[in-house]
Amino acid sequence: MEELRPCETRHGRARKLIPKDSLSRGRARETASSAARKPAAAAAGRSRSLRVMSSRVQVPDTPGLRKTRGAFFTPAPIADYLAEWAVESDPQARVLDPTCGESVFLEAAGRKLLEAGADQGAIRRQVIGVDLHRDSVETSRALLERRGLGGTFLVEDFFALSPPDCLDARLEPVDAVIGNPPFIRYQEHAGLDRKRSVQAALAQGVRLSGLASSWAALLVHACGFLKPEGRLAMVLPAELLSVGYAEPVRRWLRRRFKAVHLVMFERLQFEDALERVVLVLARGSGGCNAFTLVPVQDAEDLQTIRIFGPMHLNVAPAHEGKWTDFLLPVHQRQLFDRVVSEHMVSLDSYGTPSLGTVTGANDYFCISEATRLEYTIPERLLAPISPPGTRHLRGLSFGKRDWEKLRDAGESVWILRGEEPTLLRADAAGLKRYIAAGKARGVDDAYKCRVRDMWWRPPLVTPPDLFFTYMSHRYPRLITNSAAVSFVNSMHGVRLRVNAPKLAKQALPLLAFNSATMLGAEIHGRTYGGGVLKMEPREAASLPMPGPKALEAAWKHLAPHRSALDRQLRQGLWTGVVKRVDEALLHQACRLSEAEVTDLHAAARSLRERRTGREILPEDD
Repeated sequence: MEELRPCETRHGRARKLIPKDSLSRGRARETASSAARKPAAAAAGRSRSLRVMSSRVQVPDTPGLRKTRGAFFTPAPIADYLAEWAVESDPQARVLDPTCGESVFLEAAGRKLLEAGADQGAIRRQVIGVDLHRDSVETSRALLERRGLGGTFLVEDFFALSPPDCLDARLEPVDAVIGNPPFIRYQEHAGLDRKRSVQAALAQGVRLSGLASSWAALLVHACGFLKPEGRLAMVLPAELLSVGYAEPVRRWLRRRFKAVHLVMFERLQFEDALERVVLVLARGSGGCNAFTLVPVQDAEDLQTIRIFGPMHLNVAPAHEGKWTDFLLPVHQRQLFDRVVSEHMVSLDSYGTPSLGTVTGANDYFCISEATRLEYTIPERLLAPISPPGTRHLRGLSFGKRDWEKLRDAGESVWILRGEEPTLLRADAAGLKRYIAAGKARGVDDAYKCRVRDMWWRPPLVTPPDLFFTYMSHRYPRLITNSAAVSFVNSMHGVRLRVNAPKLAKQALPLLAFNSATMLGAEIHGRTYGGGVLKMEPREAASLPMPGPKALEAAWKHLAPHRSALDRQLRQGLWTGVVKRVDEALLHQACRLSEAEVTDLHAAARSLRERRTGREILPEDD
């Protein structure tokens, strides 16, 4: 086995390729390898039938134990498919797996090289694996030796390796990069490891946010080892298409490669897993305007796809934003695009979504009626608000009676009114005592408070016409602000334009319960931990809403039933409301067939299931 020169590490010790004869030929030990950090592993992929041995006690194998220790590997059909793309029938191809684990990809690449006519002895130098864990490298070497292949292995943190164009490079450019990168959430991907990964990605021109998972940096860094016309073949989490932190990676893919193909799976590919994956096949350099989508049911279908033949569909991804619509079948995307172009307008055409009051300390600035009475603060020195959060917004509107019920229930329904002469008033003694209490608590040291001329005066936002719940597990909602109260930054507000239809204030909250708008929320919104859907003001502004003509036509059918539908929503009976709105808006007003309405609803449900990681039951649909 080829040996590379030593490299100084952060511990001051030299690490190098392991000479073949120095490795133990005894029983291969099962260890937690870097494969544990891959999407297939972190999502509990298909495992080998191994047992965890501790002294003389044999512990029964379970999916949980396999997930913890990383005893998983990518299904063979996926490894073979990616290896065929990586080798491309070139007997001279050099293939790198930057986190090789136990070498399922390198084994597949070695076999493809043999089939292409490569010399068996040369394959040892053409197949290159890097892994941080020595035991994983030992297992990989033993596996390839048993298969009569061999390979070159480096025990190292891949982020510590410089690309070939650097003076201290230890690897030459390769023809292909293959693998299943580490999948570690940002909470665990921290410290020196994160710093190295961020710097490595930045060296390739990609600036990642602090929310980026580990796979993003490794993908970018690994492609720095490719020849100009080299090929990429990797398993990546499907969140590549949808999460905000992957936006720099999506832009980079467009400008880095001459051609990009995405293989999309309809079904989960790893047993005991919720993490969906996408196969990314790319080649060349110089950028591209369109990608190729290849939809398949599961890994077994890959053998029917001709990698080098005509691909299934060319799409031009947006220059900015998510590619979530790629996750939909072609006919559903085309139907959605047609409905939006013919019958919908953006929410921004009715009114611009905006942030609520940013106080810097809601628990202090938003006060209850009991606190107001305790400090004897007159109502005229306060402003009524919808309390922080959105759980109390269950119906189509938030009225004065709703506000009073929350006030009587002890909710924080008041906010300090930020008017400069306030403290000069004769009745401001109670407010002064409350301000002094806040200063004693250190509220004035909060960042948003420190930057104000008067820390206790939050910039009060005027009451909007509509509230917009921008974070949700289901889908965002509009609520009529009949109480005419202000709000804080736990939701957005929408002020209708002067030329907006008069019925918009009452009609939009109900008409937003249609499958096209809900699908638009999945496409334009961002996914966060636990499957939460979030829409920032710019994303909310692009949310498709019924156009004025469709709005008016559907409202004629629904207005007489608004009170009954409002009661259903307040009872949590969303399903019936959505069906009623779909019937009135999409079927009757927009003239869609029942099959088309059903298709839009199914598309919205499928993306929500992907986001939440669970099947949506009919009663929750």
